Amino acid sequence: MSSRKDRLLQIVEILGRHGLGFAITQAGLGHWLPQELHRRIGHDPDAGTDPSLPERVRLAAEELGVVYVKLGQILSTRADLLPPEFVTELAKLQDASPPVPTTEIRTAIADELGPAAATLLATLHDQPLATGSIGQAHLAVLDGVSVVVKIRRPGIVEQVNQDLDILTEFAKRAEQASRAVAGFQASGMVEEFAQSLRAELDYVGEGRNAERFAQNFAGNADVRIPRIFWEQTTSRVLCIELMGGIKVNNIDALREAGLEPGAVARRACNVLLKMVLEDGFFHADPHPGNFFVEPDGRLAIIDFGMVGKISADQKTLLAQALMGIVNQNARMLAKALIKLCESPGTPNVREVELAVGRLLGRYTDRPLAEIPLVPVVLEVLSVLRRQNLRLPRETALMLKMFIMADGLGKQLDPGFELTTELAPFARRLVKQSFSPEAVAARLKKAGAEALLLGSEAPDMLRRVMEVIDSGGFDIRLRAEELDALLEKADRTGNRIVAGIVSAALITAIGELVAGQPGRWQNWPKALFSAGIGGVGALGGYLLWTTLRKR
Repeated sequence: MSSRKDRLLQIVEILGRHGLGFAITQAGLGHWLPQELHRRIGHDPDAGTDPSLPERVRLAAEELGVVYVKLGQILSTRADLLPPEFVTELAKLQDASPPVPTTEIRTAIADELGPAAATLLATLHDQPLATGSIGQAHLAVLDGVSVVVKIRRPGIVEQVNQDLDILTEFAKRAEQASRAVAGFQASGMVEEFAQSLRAELDYVGEGRNAERFAQNFAGNADVRIPRIFWEQTTSRVLCIELMGGIKVNNIDALREAGLEPGAVARRACNVLLKMVLEDGFFHADPHPGNFFVEPDGRLAIIDFGMVGKISADQKTLLAQALMGIVNQNARMLAKALIKLCESPGTPNVREVELAVGRLLGRYTDRPLAEIPLVPVVLEVLSVLRRQNLRLPRETALMLKMFIMADGLGKQLDPGFELTTELAPFARRLVKQSFSPEAVAARLKKAGAEALLLGSEAPDMLRRVMEVIDSGGFDIRLRAEELDALLEKADRTGNRIVAGIVSAALITAIGELVAGQPGRWQNWPKALFSAGIGGVGALGGYLLWTTLRKR
């Protein structure tokens, strides 16, 4: 592997050759590079009109290698960050590399697996099944089962770590030098990307992902997930059952097998929607090469290196966003979007509300099943980009998955609309998110936080008194101010007590409903009326004491 300085020289030369050296100086990084590298930087952002700037970025990424190709592929999913022409061009990036010689592959398997490698090596095909920038796949037979053996490329970990370190340094220094780059939150994005790419280097993680999908679809007759052979699997080698069948977008082959493409599209998209909206764990790279249709119509899924996770809180925000769309409530949709996003500053809720309001106005009185998903998603992402709002990686991956699923569906059936399949999932998600049990769980969480704050108050006051006793700072009071201060302290103490009681009541209701939902399922109205009445009375007292003698 080359030294850090040699790799920097190589990066600068490639950027300069593609007319992209200007990016280094515009990001404020020119002074950081050694003088001999600085002289190689080009300064012309246009460098002619053919090829275009987005195309030159793609070509440079392909020449720079695996880290930059992977970064470009991730950025191609970020329509909330990049203009459409860059998103389109970066989506063309191909993750391919020349094959590793078979002798090196066999040596790597033997070194990694020891005695467990014998059976694999005896049946291993010398011709690679597939080659990629991170690993290479070969066919073999194990215990009578056809398997795919994926082997990580020799030296790839060191190469990736070196490039990630350089990229991280670039991002940090660029943020210090440029307010625009800082607003882009470049270092945070690079850190997320580095974590994701390092996870792809670990085949044990991919095996665990496959097993989790198998558990989520246990008993589902429409889906088949390959088996992992753990005795022949390490962080460097993955041994997984071979999946076969018709590639999901091969319309002619599907029809020859007696399978209706439209039905296949609906089945595949329902599988993907279940992953996101029910399981909260989804395949983040659902291109047609990773999905096959077996002769009996089952969907076989492969390649679990890139996955996404959606938390319960994110599901609730998705439910709020869907309710905002269905009810034409721009404010609800705007607030849900802002909560889903990350922002370096305070977002302008009103501007987001106006923008999504104009969007919703075009679909007035149309049910969710009749609203075209992809145009709406792309316009929402454009709104977020203009407001400097950045989606978390997982949410961006989810939207990318929706767009890819919609594209696959339309390829198989021109009349397909993903929102038609999405509608029943959305209804269930909204119902679950706003059920008495879910509301009680959120109340319980809020009550626990309030109780924690109340329990910490005495300790906080004690520390303040210790500072005062130690002479850390002086407080001077005139006699006529003392009575007013004591009265205010008394009112504050009463409010703290009332707040703690309210929190305890909220927590109690949450415990009752969440702990024994069956027992209280016929009592929601009475139980919630009593709870809300008690909390309302105490809340009214807090409000009255706050306004009185202000």
